[in-house]
Amino acid sequence: MATDSVPDLAKDVMAKNGTPENEDTPRGFAFGLTAYFLWGFLPLYLKAVAHIPSLEVLANRAIWSVPFAGLVLVLLRRTGDLKIALKNPRMLAMASLTAAIIGTNWGIYVWSVAAGRTLDAALGYFINPLFSVLLAALILKERLTPAQMAAIGLAAIAVAILTVDAGGLPWVSIALTVTWGFYALFRKTLPIGPNQGFFLEVLLISIPCLPYVIWLEATGQGHLTNSSGWDAFILMAAGIVTAGPLMIYANGAKLLKLSTIGIMQYIAPTMIFLVAVFVFHEPLGSVKLGAFVLIWAALVLYTWSMLRQARGR
Repeated sequence: MATDSVPDLAKDVMAKNGTPENEDTPRGFAFGLTAYFLWGFLPLYLKAVAHIPSLEVLANRAIWSVPFAGLVLVLLRRTGDLKIALKNPRMLAMASLTAAIIGTNWGIYVWSVAAGRTLDAALGYFINPLFSVLLAALILKERLTPAQMAAIGLAAIAVAILTVDAGGLPWVSIALTVTWGFYALFRKTLPIGPNQGFFLEVLLISIPCLPYVIWLEATGQGHLTNSSGWDAFILMAAGIVTAGPLMIYANGAKLLKLSTIGIMQYIAPTMIFLVAVFVFHEPLGSVKLGAFVLIWAALVLYTWSMLRQARGR
């Protein structure tokens, strides 16, 4: 789920655009719901390209996002910040770090759906808000409320149960949680708008991906020119599939309250969970279901605490 869908980052976006963060608007709801529903349906697209090697899908996802995201920036006349960023070594270094992290997150997600582990991906994205709170406490020294500590404890118990049951760590869930959590944390330090930042990241990811895809096509292993027209179409569609929801969300974040965004972020993992169970028919044993119940209980605690804090402000 390639999105800047974290409340703190949304706050930065709102502040930059001068939009009050204590008001919800119909347009904001429309943008936000559209973005989260598109992210929720993303596993269907990833399953459609599951017969293509995950690394090739990841490379095309980055490459075809560049022209789409670039066109949006041109239409919105937001290229000025990008030019500044490209001339700033420090900003390029930070963007390279966030690009590497989000690229890793995308790769794991693409592979997990292709490997029939979409439920593990859903679990990772459910845990993510709690991990972000933990990161804020450990790195940014933010104070945890008792409810937040209890929520993190429940999530830890759920992971421990899954580890014992499987005989090893649920690495897909943990890897998605950790990569997205650190991406959100570091992305906040990148002083550039979400649309410009996304373009810069996919541009950087594309630098190694482009020669890789050219090599695949030249050796007959690629699916753009050496396979059916359908394969070429769905690979090129990765640009819209990846960039579209993020840019829709970026516009919605400016028009929604932080608490509203905090609740809406559960839409995508809920849909991913439902798609995994009812569309992909992945097995949901009693132990895994029990772990999900613990995570859901943790999220109820976290959301209650978040709404309480928002009312206090």
